[in-house]
Amino acid sequence: MGISTVLPSQPPLQVKTLQKQVLEVLGAYQYVLTFIFMGLFFTLLVFYLLFTSLWSFSVLYLVWLYLDWDTPNRGGRRCLWMRNWTVWKHQRDYFPIKLVKTAELPPDRNYVLGSHPHGIMGTGIFCNFSTDSNDFSRLFPGLQPRIAALAGLFRLPVFREYIMFNGVCPVSRQSLDFILSQPQPGQAVVILIGGAQEALHAVPGEHCVTLRKRKGFVRLALRHGASLVPVYSFGENDIFRLKAFAAGSWQHLCQVTFKRLVGFSPCIFWGRGLFSASSWGLLPFAVPITTVVGQPIPVPQCPSPTEKQVDHYHTLFIEALEQLFEDHKGRCGVPASTRLTVL
Repeated sequence: MGISTVLPSQPPLQVKTLQKQVLEVLGAYQYVLTFIFMGLFFTLLVFYLLFTSLWSFSVLYLVWLYLDWDTPNRGGRRCLWMRNWTVWKHQRDYFPIKLVKTAELPPDRNYVLGSHPHGIMGTGIFCNFSTDSNDFSRLFPGLQPRIAALAGLFRLPVFREYIMFNGVCPVSRQSLDFILSQPQPGQAVVILIGGAQEALHAVPGEHCVTLRKRKGFVRLALRHGASLVPVYSFGENDIFRLKAFAAGSWQHLCQVTFKRLVGFSPCIFWGRGLFSASSWGLLPFAVPITTVVGQPIPVPQCPSPTEKQVDHYHTLFIEALEQLFEDHKGRCGVPASTRLTVL
């Protein structure tokens, strides 16, 4: 029989002061600006400084980058201090974001957490697994969570350091094999399975996940005997508005082609204005996000899994994700008639 535990982000009926509201807005806004602009800004800055009297700073950093190039694939450098920054609590309270536990995840084994939906920026997943603002360490003692992200992000100067400190690692075989091969159990790799393709379906009110042909995470779990855990973030698709293009249209074709070449999909999205809820902007809408962590699916260790084994556990995962969605959609404000669409 499963359990359901959620640590509240705030005491009930708490009246927020103006200062608290401002801090929450800034907390949510800084995440968006960092996600969109930080990598580009520091890439341009390092290049620009090469042609100024401060060129030595860029040269020294580039030397460091060369020497440190393989660190992301070897577990990175997770910083517990950064996980506990106060800004993450303000970001959590803005929406608010909650973390729900439905089963025990004993720290005597490893886990592959398959998370959906990706949304535009994976806000709920970042808040719940890359930070400790919702007391992940108390809900799941002994687990070391790491979010797997696009490998190309770790080529961006300075930004790579920032996301590594937050416990983010490349979503590559080398990186994930290294983490799950550590002698210390309790490694929990969080993979946004749908990735950039799923971001194209981040339409408010819709629950569409890209999973049917994504089986690499199952092979990973089988190679290491890591339990599979379904994770679903209700509300993730509702914090931004997305311009969705019809499949087969030239706009959609451009998005898919760009994704194949670069690794991520260019999306046209918007939120509310910083100072006015009636204007357009990059501030997310304050819609509750509830991340539900399901029950683990035990997986045997098979260094060379067969397609039959992969298909078997892939089917079990899909069924568990669908059941997780059905069990919790009502309390998360999703109409009873809504079904999870698996593409």
